[in-house]
Amino acid sequence: MANGVYILANDVVYDQLIALINSLETNVSPDLPICVVPYDDNTEKCRLATQRYSQVQWFDDEALLNKWENFASEIWSAHPAAIADWKARGIVGVGRMGMHRRFCCFDGPFDRFIYLDADILAMNNFDLLFDSLDDYDFVTYDFQYKDLSHVFAVDAPNLTDVFERDCLNTEIFCAGLFASKKGLFTDQMLSNLLTSLKAGEAEILYYNGPDQSILNYMVMKSEIKAMNLARTLPADIRTGCCVTSSHFKEQDYVLFDQEQQLIYLHYIGVGSRFFCRLCAGENILLPYRDLFLHYRYLNGGDCPPLKGIPIPYDAPTATLRTRIPKKVEQLVSRMTRSFREA
Repeated sequence: MANGVYILANDVVYDQLIALINSLETNVSPDLPICVVPYDDNTEKCRLATQRYSQVQWFDDEALLNKWENFASEIWSAHPAAIADWKARGIVGVGRMGMHRRFCCFDGPFDRFIYLDADILAMNNFDLLFDSLDDYDFVTYDFQYKDLSHVFAVDAPNLTDVFERDCLNTEIFCAGLFASKKGLFTDQMLSNLLTSLKAGEAEILYYNGPDQSILNYMVMKSEIKAMNLARTLPADIRTGCCVTSSHFKEQDYVLFDQEQQLIYLHYIGVGSRFFCRLCAGENILLPYRDLFLHYRYLNGGDCPPLKGIPIPYDAPTATLRTRIPKKVEQLVSRMTRSFREA
């Protein structure tokens, strides 16, 4: 039975893709098969760079890529606001269509697989995830269940008609990492899902996280046998995974949460542009920066010397920094005119 890993990527996340592959080689296995799903056609740089990795292949089955893009298009066409709102923002068709291509992993070459967003580093072997597929068909390990608002439209009037409140509080997950099996969703299952969505249930989907919302709906609506390790592991064994957790300790280029080694670190919320700027030599401050740079340049290339003053990735934008003084200046000017006129 073939196990493997899928990664969704294009040249926008080039540096992150290389770092992730290097972390998989080092901390999981140098022989673990990896299949990169192209986010779009902007992949020339990544394809060239991954030629040096014998375990890496690309997912280029146009029929399957089209299958899942068409599936997403049908869903969002049934949503009461998504297409119109995207159009108002200058987006043609479905927003972030490439994100939906992660669904191709259900039709890919691996019998059992782990899907990874490119903004992840592997910190440990994946045995726990793969072994959990002996008893479950879909496995996650995250704490997204604490925030429903990034999965479903919390103000949708029919939300609790579609899913019971207890399920909404406990079963949702992050789509950035999951383990599952090939063929989990049959054509008949997908047809049934579309029927329900077109009958009004599409209204509950959160279209600012389109792929994540759809995947949660697919798993929950189909009553897939799913499990979230963050909810089932004993408290003294489970770990965090998010880069916003500042308490992780590094040892030999892996991270620990208390005494437990993380399985993965997710740089969620850190835009790909910051990694590009960092790897171009800009002094961008982001959590666990040295760890990322270690894996990015582990198997080739020189980490550039960082120049300029440190810039936190989450600092106010230049637009905001310049806008506030201008507004103050305008206010002072109006007050001065009022004083003179008086």
